[in-house]
Amino acid sequence: MNKFSFQDKVVAITGASSGIGKELAVRLAEQGAWLALGARNLEKQEETAALCRQKGGKALALQLDVAQKESCRNFIEKTVAEYGRIDVLVNNAGISMWAYFEEFTDVTPFEEIMKVNYFGSLYCTFYALPYLKKTKGRLVGVSSLTGKTGVPTRSGYAASKHAMAGFFDTLRIELKDTGVSVTMIYPGFVATEVRKRAFGADGKSLDESPLDESTTMTVEKCVSLMIPAIAKRKREVVMTTKAKIGLWLKLLAPGLVDKIALKAVSKGKK
Repeated sequence: MNKFSFQDKVVAITGASSGIGKELAVRLAEQGAWLALGARNLEKQEETAALCRQKGGKALALQLDVAQKESCRNFIEKTVAEYGRIDVLVNNAGISMWAYFEEFTDVTPFEEIMKVNYFGSLYCTFYALPYLKKTKGRLVGVSSLTGKTGVPTRSGYAASKHAMAGFFDTLRIELKDTGVSVTMIYPGFVATEVRKRAFGADGKSLDESPLDESTTMTVEKCVSLMIPAIAKRKREVVMTTKAKIGLWLKLLAPGLVDKIALKAVSKGKK
């Protein structure tokens, strides 16, 4: 089998103005991909697109709010209008939280997290799927280890990522005979801006990461694991040996994993 190349492949990435999305876009641009980049901050998205063009790829910067169905439809339609097809859709846009459930006085932040992380992925996938079926393309969901197991202070985030996992796992089965593959990415803590923008108990952005980011995986390392998995149509990627052991241990001693999760969150705080 010939090795898959991203050269001239149309890749749509949500949440591509920073963090994992931006690094993925730049790395794929170096391989000659044709990129459609969506994010709410169009100015930052234009900067990413310009960098991608400098690296040798084509790049279209589009304003995108994944929580809005119409915005997702426009993102996909403008991508197809520009390039004529979609080969890969990476559902990467997301928001997070950092507070214990009992500390909240309003559930609105939980609704917002679900809209962005789960429904945003659903909307974009819904509008892109007819085009992906034509190209026998690749669907990618960027989840989190919290999509596999609960983590203290992340209840709403974990719920949204569990929803993503269930949605894409089901799609994988349904799309088995279409040629469209589904790859789920399960990073642990990655050094991005997502925790700075995470909701606190008051529903407002923290503006500062609650973690010591020097202890987390770099976006470069994360993306270096993602790209070959997408190319090879892998079912899922759990990124560290420690995480893989933890998931096996959860099957054998779930109570112990609960204790480890609580300790890890407490230890990682500044």
